[in-house]
Amino acid sequence: MARFLHVADIHLGFDRYGSKTRTLDFYYALIDVFQRYAIDAEVDFVLIAGDLFEHKTVAANVLSQAKSAIAMLTSVNIPVIAIEGNHDNLPYGTKTSWLRHLVDWDNVILLEPEDGAEEVEDVFQPWEPESRRGGYIDLDCGVRVFGSRWYGASAPQALKRLAEGIKALDSGPAHQVMMFHHGLEGQIARYSGALRYKDLSPLKEAGIDYLALGHIHKNYELEGWIFNPGSLEANSVAEARSQIDRGAYLVEIDDQGVRAELQQAYEQREILRLSIDANKAWSMDELAEAAIALVTKSADQQKTQEAIVELRLNGQVGFNRLDLKVRELREQLWEISKALIFLLKYEVTGTEYATPITDGEQRSRQDIETVVFKDFLAANTAYSEAALEPLTTGLIDLKERILAGQPEADLYESAAQLLQTAEEPDF
Repeated sequence: MARFLHVADIHLGFDRYGSKTRTLDFYYALIDVFQRYAIDAEVDFVLIAGDLFEHKTVAANVLSQAKSAIAMLTSVNIPVIAIEGNHDNLPYGTKTSWLRHLVDWDNVILLEPEDGAEEVEDVFQPWEPESRRGGYIDLDCGVRVFGSRWYGASAPQALKRLAEGIKALDSGPAHQVMMFHHGLEGQIARYSGALRYKDLSPLKEAGIDYLALGHIHKNYELEGWIFNPGSLEANSVAEARSQIDRGAYLVEIDDQGVRAELQQAYEQREILRLSIDANKAWSMDELAEAAIALVTKSADQQKTQEAIVELRLNGQVGFNRLDLKVRELREQLWEISKALIFLLKYEVTGTEYATPITDGEQRSRQDIETVVFKDFLAANTAYSEAALEPLTTGLIDLKERILAGQPEADLYESAAQLLQTAEEPDF
């Protein structure tokens, strides 16, 4: 029996939200997973199925993180076998990548098939420790591991060639595992270029027992041989553990088949998603008060401290949505929550009224102006139903005064009287 750890989409160097602490979360998640599910579990090898790094250009501190994490495994003689993903593949116009640097540093086995091979039997060359190159490796635990590259839109064609290359090899260990960085259709919405199951089926026919996928950040498995663990840490609030499953696979493979268990008990940053559906009758202050109350309650329940918190304000409001000082409200909520990162998503819509005018209906200019002004006023909850008629009449009168060129002082006085009328209680 062989035991191995399958991880993908680690994204070391993740720098969204501009938080150095958040960037370190990805490193802490990785070393915790390596300790728990590789070293403590005494696996025979570890697979990294693409996107070890967030960026193709890697900062020195991020490279150090990768080296220290990998050294944890190699120091106890656990081989680390990797492929490139779309985030860390060979940059266009260059001859090397940071993954290749880790290989040259003598810590990672980077498996790359010979895509330009003329003969199908040359697609996969065995890993050579001296040259540190190869497309597959036979391990003492009885497993042959195949690698691949990031193929993008050409993945379906590449898979056929890779399957032919596998079939052309001499028989080896009893079990065959392959890493491939691409997504399968039906797993997430709005994902163009996803592979179909029939695109992957040639690998099954070629004898692959376990297909180790990466790329899509949610966990899924199919037909007992296709496995995608998802990302270790959440790359967005939509990837919170409460929203999707993701983690690392601890796998056992023997003559009885494959047993893969998704592991999720490791260090991760908590993510809290809150939402408020605005009431159209609320004023701007009442909406802000509702947000403050919700965040305060969550903070009192110890849910927000040092977490990533998202608050969505949805629904329809009865005031000009642009009048709300979103940045100031966000800063206030952030202070209340004591969150590491606070995201305020202001997605309300304003109230609009449009009194219908029947086709062919003849209406005077004054009638049309009256309808327009009344609709404009009715959309704002600051004005009562009783105030609509006098305000509409007053606005039309004010417009006429402006067109007549009356002095600004007189216009301001008229506007002040009009607003005072609107604020008087209706007994």
